[in-house]
Amino acid sequence: MADIPAQYAPPADIDVPRSRALMVGLVGLVGCVIGFVVDRDHFFRAWLMAYLLFLGIALGSMGLLMIQHLSGGAWGVFRRVFEASSRTLPLLALLFLPIVLGMGRLYPWTHADLVQQDEVLRHKAIYLNTGFFLARTFVYFVGWILIAWTLTRWSRQQDEGDMGVNLKIQYLAGGGLVFYTFTATFAAIDWIMSINPHWYSTLFGFIFVGGHGISALSFTIVASTFLARRAPMNTILKPSHFHDLGKLSLAFVMLWAYFNFSQYMLVYAANLVEEIPYFITRINGGWQYLAVFLVVFQFAVPFALLLSRDLKRMPQRLIWVSAALLVVRYIDLFMLVAPEFDAASGANLHVLTGEHLSHVFVHWLDLAAPLAIGGLWLWMFFTQLAQRPLVAFADPSLREALETTGAH
Repeated sequence: MADIPAQYAPPADIDVPRSRALMVGLVGLVGCVIGFVVDRDHFFRAWLMAYLLFLGIALGSMGLLMIQHLSGGAWGVFRRVFEASSRTLPLLALLFLPIVLGMGRLYPWTHADLVQQDEVLRHKAIYLNTGFFLARTFVYFVGWILIAWTLTRWSRQQDEGDMGVNLKIQYLAGGGLVFYTFTATFAAIDWIMSINPHWYSTLFGFIFVGGHGISALSFTIVASTFLARRAPMNTILKPSHFHDLGKLSLAFVMLWAYFNFSQYMLVYAANLVEEIPYFITRINGGWQYLAVFLVVFQFAVPFALLLSRDLKRMPQRLIWVSAALLVVRYIDLFMLVAPEFDAASGANLHVLTGEHLSHVFVHWLDLAAPLAIGGLWLWMFFTQLAQRPLVAFADPSLREALETTGAH
């Protein structure tokens, strides 16, 4: 960290949460290894859900980083948190390997005998096949990693005084935002929707991307509150900065509710046999209570709380709303994935019976997997955060915005 200006250096105690995160991750990983040995079906399902939560934080942060580069504003003071989150994508690419190993247990279309017996799967086989699935996944991660690391590399050059990269950053942010939206939509189809290959929704990708925004903003508020209590960010971060993130969180909460309600309304109105079983599963067998919980705690309660200007300007209160939203995001992913699996065996119900009538259940691996992936991810996040100045101090637009904010 010798090249980092002292006034923007990460806090001295940043290694404390970094070490603790690694310890938690290793403990969770031991639990997952045990789960892999004794109950592989439940392991792969739990790993997929936990993985999607932290991938959402990384991708959402990359998306917000590109939006900030294009729009400017004082909320760019959080840019280094966005950058550190997005630079965890190589680790997440590595952590995707268990999902590749578990494809046969997660996705019915990987079973040739089922494909031959099912007319829908035969028609979708051009897209839903192992080779094309892996090729698409490779393209997703290569593109995401290149965008994230190029943006942060040019940001470092900006710190070194190279203002010639400013226009290149904006061009990449514009094109990268389009690439991210399209690839995240296809990833949602590949990794979640194809668990139930008979169901499809044109809104599902937007719901997935909207969830990324909630996850990334919630984590950024939590991480920035930690930084705001320590030098140097305790003299830089102001209530107005958290107010900006709170307003964005409110917008994404409303967006998530709008997309989900629109999807449900369209399926209800069309009443098509290909679509209604997905929702019938989620309003029976105890899942209906979880659905109501999500409506209340991923929309109604945070919507009401985030309307408060005072709450959005008080990090010590906003952090609780954001932390709760992260927990509810995991429950939302659980709702998207778990009803397609058998409670007892953990196997995909389409593989077992061709049907998907399930009842609500929780497995101990549903806790071990997020501990494992979350601990390792946080360790990588803090590692990346410690390598750069905490403020993009050479960015002329950000410097002007911060000076204006400080004048209020």
